[in-house]
Amino acid sequence: MNILVLGGDGYLGWPTALYLSRRGHHVGVVDNFARRGYDLEMGVNSLVPIVTLQQRVRRWHDISDLTIDVFVGDLTDPVFVGDTLASFQPDAVVHFAEQRSAPYSMIDRKHAVYTQVNNVVGTLNLLYAVAEQDRDIHLVKLGTMGEYGTPNIDIEEGFIEITHRGRTDVLPYPKQPGSFYHLSKVHDSHNIMFACRIWGIRATDLNQGIVYGHETEETVLHPELATRFDYDGVFGTVLNRFCVQAVTGHPLTVYGSGGQTRGMLNILDTLACVELALENPAERGEFRVFNQYTESFSVAEMADLVAAEYVGNAVIDHSPDPRVEKEDHYYRAAHTKLLDLGLVPHLLTSSVIQSILAASDRFKTNVDVAAILPTVQWRSTASDLATAGTPSRHLADLGRQSVVPSP
Repeated sequence: MNILVLGGDGYLGWPTALYLSRRGHHVGVVDNFARRGYDLEMGVNSLVPIVTLQQRVRRWHDISDLTIDVFVGDLTDPVFVGDTLASFQPDAVVHFAEQRSAPYSMIDRKHAVYTQVNNVVGTLNLLYAVAEQDRDIHLVKLGTMGEYGTPNIDIEEGFIEITHRGRTDVLPYPKQPGSFYHLSKVHDSHNIMFACRIWGIRATDLNQGIVYGHETEETVLHPELATRFDYDGVFGTVLNRFCVQAVTGHPLTVYGSGGQTRGMLNILDTLACVELALENPAERGEFRVFNQYTESFSVAEMADLVAAEYVGNAVIDHSPDPRVEKEDHYYRAAHTKLLDLGLVPHLLTSSVIQSILAASDRFKTNVDVAAILPTVQWRSTASDLATAGTPSRHLADLGRQSVVPSP
């Protein structure tokens, strides 16, 4: 297939592009390098060094003799989106190209507005381009389990059968998102479902859990093929954060009681899930939802797992929760559709945690310890990021360059 990976320079987008290229697909990647801009804004980098997208693509060609096409541009520019689809003519589009941090979206009004405009408008432009050019293009969109929140009933896969006053219908599962980022994903889901209904396009919404791991069969082939490893309090995921705190001799900071439970999955399963969705596309006019995670843990359980695996004295410290969320709650979510398609999960084993600890230790001289602790408070309408060195005009100018596809 011709597969266009949007956000192909990111943590998941880059390994996905390599994975699909190695399996014989013609892959194109789209990126505006906004994620690298966030590093400049927040004053913290990936723990594992990463090279430019152009260097990555050249190295991949040197190793594999395979070519990945690069398109540099912004999805909020409808002309760029239309021109890119017309040039590449994809059979499928894998959409990772969104601002993906809940804390980033909660910094202040500017960051909330940026997140929603970037995510919702970019996806809308994509939907229009697909509808106008080729309604058989299969859109595989990265959603999030965070759309559902933490209801006191079982979470279904996208839809729930409701009986009300004697009548029954199958309706979208109620959403209780926990940040302006998660709200943007809900808006995306509604827009995609609507587009499928009125234009007859085909779409798969992958409601993904928290991804851990940083190595795949492709990224380990050369250091220049490495993907990101984020550990900071804004973009870092909880397992990375705990591992980095352990190897640098700092307490593992659990927010609140630590009872917050989330769905988790290995980065290898992210790649497998995307491939399964591509190989088993949605029907014309179908909007389907897969809950993409393999197991669930509470934050306290993850801290205990890291402390047990670390060879040393890992202290667990409970700190006030900066978020507005239930710290102890019921959590049970269906996730059978991808298993039915053949997913064989890679679970969170001792060896996986050891590999994350090893990477954390190998690059610990790159750690900015001050960046790990939370600086964004959900209850505040504005945060002072002066200590993070945030340029006041950065977001207004970010990524709005004129767009020319790279050779």
